[in-house]
Amino acid sequence: MSQKYFTHATPTLFNSGTPYPQMSSCFLLDMVDDSIEGIYETLKRCALISKSAGGIGLSVSKIRSQDSYIRGTNGISNGLVPMLKVFNDTARYVDQGGGKRKGSFAIYLEPWHSDIISFLQLRKNHGIEEQRARDLFLGLWIPDLFMQRVKDDSDWTLMCPNECPGLQDCYGQEFNKLYTDYESKNMGRVTMKARQLWQEIIDAQISTGLPYMLYKDACNSKSNQKNLGTIKSSNLCTEIIQYTSPDEVAVCNLASINLQKLIKEDKTFNFDKLLEITKIITTNLNIVIDLNFYPVQQAEYSNKRNRPIGIGVQGFADALQRMKIPFDSEDALELNAKIFETIYYGACERSLELAQQLGPYETFAGSPASQGILQFDMWGVSPKLYDWNTLKQNIVKYGMRNSLLIAPMPTASTSQILQNNESFEPYTTNIYTRRVLAGEFVCINPHLVDDLIELNLWTPQIKNKLIMNNGSVQNIDEIPTNIKQLYKTVWEISQKAILNLATSRAPFIDQSQSLNIHMAEPTMSKVTSMHFYAWEKGLKTGMYYLRTRPAADPIKFTVDVEALLKEGGQIKIQQSKQELIDESASKKIVTNEGKTVKKGKPQIIVTEDGDEVEVCLNCGS
Repeated sequence: MSQKYFTHATPTLFNSGTPYPQMSSCFLLDMVDDSIEGIYETLKRCALISKSAGGIGLSVSKIRSQDSYIRGTNGISNGLVPMLKVFNDTARYVDQGGGKRKGSFAIYLEPWHSDIISFLQLRKNHGIEEQRARDLFLGLWIPDLFMQRVKDDSDWTLMCPNECPGLQDCYGQEFNKLYTDYESKNMGRVTMKARQLWQEIIDAQISTGLPYMLYKDACNSKSNQKNLGTIKSSNLCTEIIQYTSPDEVAVCNLASINLQKLIKEDKTFNFDKLLEITKIITTNLNIVIDLNFYPVQQAEYSNKRNRPIGIGVQGFADALQRMKIPFDSEDALELNAKIFETIYYGACERSLELAQQLGPYETFAGSPASQGILQFDMWGVSPKLYDWNTLKQNIVKYGMRNSLLIAPMPTASTSQILQNNESFEPYTTNIYTRRVLAGEFVCINPHLVDDLIELNLWTPQIKNKLIMNNGSVQNIDEIPTNIKQLYKTVWEISQKAILNLATSRAPFIDQSQSLNIHMAEPTMSKVTSMHFYAWEKGLKTGMYYLRTRPAADPIKFTVDVEALLKEGGQIKIQQSKQELIDESASKKIVTNEGKTVKKGKPQIIVTEDGDEVEVCLNCGS
């Protein structure tokens, strides 16, 4: 770690060696019970976890919906929204250890729940304040049946879990049978077109970036924890897929590998070193499980019983750029798959070795791995890079120390420490300002600067144009095509290419991946097409956030507008460069030609065609 080959997650870095070493990033909970006692016991657990700086994922699909009958009081329920406002205020109040930052709760709901419409509106910026909970993060836990009904333009029935029990506890064909049985008995609350609900989902995503999209059947059918029961939710960042119950709070300890560090001098990738680093991380995370402070007893019980870990990556875009491989190329797809196959193999091999020394995790018997079925087998993929058959035979014989191993996380904080781009994401822009407690810092893609210096193209004029183009190189004529291909920003890369990369690594990810989608101008048809592409590819996480661009760009105060106009050859300025003298009394500006104008008054410039154009002296617009 001191050589920057990998880093542990932020809670591990912050809290290890302290009196309360809470080193885990993620906690997943199920509601204890659909009762006052169960709801407030769950709230207490969330508060204790948030106090120790844990991020929370919570499934609320078992909570009865609005106007449902309450036997204990002979009354009716107020539904999900008032309850979620209490969780929202708890997240604000229990601010991760005394004012550090607000607590973070992600709330997951299945789309058959009859409070789904009000749930989707919780984060909207308009509407009745009593119906909003803007500090919660929202996620959908979507069965395949719903997606199929949307595709077929069929009806969809909303139900109350108090009246139609068991839907959250099953998946696949079992869920389909139970759901259609309830429909045939007219036990639902409301029947609507599936596409009507889909419209509400997409509208919420375009306006707020949420809810997350996770596919229930894929998450459960491709999990090594499927022998434990039905998985009901993910975590705050959508990469953790683990079993929860009233008695078990799932936990995950994370670390990420610095892929940029693994590029050799000849610009090839060092897979041997990657294997070695993965094994070191696997060992470390097993030690974290044993030494960790757990904020609630149910978390310790679950974590020591199932021993899941999450290994991710950072600097994938940096590695590609150093190897001169465009992000949306076939070579990137191939390298991506090889990297994750290597990480999965190294983690499985080390987990096997630890099981030989210390014994397998407690619930290993009955898991897919105990039958020689690993993640890629559930995808129907046959990898060729390593001797998987021998490894499988040994796993069946000796077991594994960990139920889950791979979970590429966002790495928002730790990637700054190692000076990498986040996770497996492309660069959002090639030049930007980063605001931190110490101030504001201009950051430029260092690989782009190196390449432009090598081509004798890194000049003040190019820097000026880069700022003017919001960090994009695509419209800068001087930059050659191969550099433009290599340094596309995420807004210039097809999201289909992003999803293809996610699909190529998915057979080697036994949890899931934090998969952001970027659309400069999202529409119903674009977002729908993207979601169905991800679902049909079999991804577990279809979307983390939907990132969109603001409608207007900020004013670029640092751009030398005159230099741009002159250098472009399209516009000539009549005046020579003005010597701005601000006379505070008269609020006037004097140019060096002796003409006096009011401050901020536009100056007239003339194009080669003789057209007059106004340019503001203050901001350059």
